[in-house]
Amino acid sequence: MGSNTVHLLVVDAHRGGHPTPMSSTKAVLRLAEQIDADGRMSDKAVSKLIDSVTEFTHIAGTSGCEQMMAFATSAVRDATNSDDLLDEVEQRTGVRITVLSGRDEARLTSLAVRRWRGWSAGRILALDIGGGSLEMSNGVDEEPDVALSLPLGAGRLTRDWLPDDPPDRRRIGVLRDWLDAELRAPARELLAPGAPDLCVGTSKTFRSLARLTGAAPSSAGPRVRRELTTSGLRQLISFISRMTRSDRAELEGVSADRAGQLVAGALVAEAAMRALQVDTLEICPWALREGVILRRLDAEPADSFEPSQTTGARGGVG
Repeated sequence: MGSNTVHLLVVDAHRGGHPTPMSSTKAVLRLAEQIDADGRMSDKAVSKLIDSVTEFTHIAGTSGCEQMMAFATSAVRDATNSDDLLDEVEQRTGVRITVLSGRDEARLTSLAVRRWRGWSAGRILALDIGGGSLEMSNGVDEEPDVALSLPLGAGRLTRDWLPDDPPDRRRIGVLRDWLDAELRAPARELLAPGAPDLCVGTSKTFRSLARLTGAAPSSAGPRVRRELTTSGLRQLISFISRMTRSDRAELEGVSADRAGQLVAGALVAEAAMRALQVDTLEICPWALREGVILRRLDAEPADSFEPSQTTGARGGVG
């Protein structure tokens, strides 16, 4: 349950195996936009969340899932009535939502990237831009040496800095300078354990930016190498910052629900790469959701997810 969407991912999984996606269902709720001046998530948003949890629980059941994990990120985490809304969701649906800390988001994303790229990748620096926050990690093991979360999400910055459509060019310049200042100290902390051998970007924002700068489309499959470069990103920002939200939604690889925050997402990516002195990011198809699944499978007894000796069936996880 993120700032923009609630996403159900059903996977066929067992401990030690590759989680295979079986189905994906999304509901665009824009939870982060439903928080008032006092920091409370609106009753209407909570009601929509309950409806989505109810629907997705039914889908998980009919899909044959043996386990369901429900977790939320910055929008629910930041709401001042978070405890009350979590209780209400549980009372109405029977599902208890786990709220991840920002650091845990960074740690679990780092785990997913490490499992995808393997030990041969060496020290990995991973970046993930969400709607509400920016997660960064650096490490050589499955548990990173440094895991940081900053309130620099694409949706948050769009609401706070770029309300005009198209964005005001002066405000873009001011936001660039502000991001440089905000990222200076975190960048030093992130790089302190050592220079990375591989720099990675994960999740929808980075995938969209890479696609718009020439990377292969999603139809080419997850194992195709995709990259995002600083030069390509600068050119892209110059292009998309002059466009309206509706025009950006027409671009290949950009969904209508994320078109409005694309410019802010690109500016965060540019600032992070500049602060970390990164010229190229490799795009990783695994991110937070896969990290949650992998950590859950790691915690299970070795025989709990072993294929049946008689049928070869595996347990589904939603």
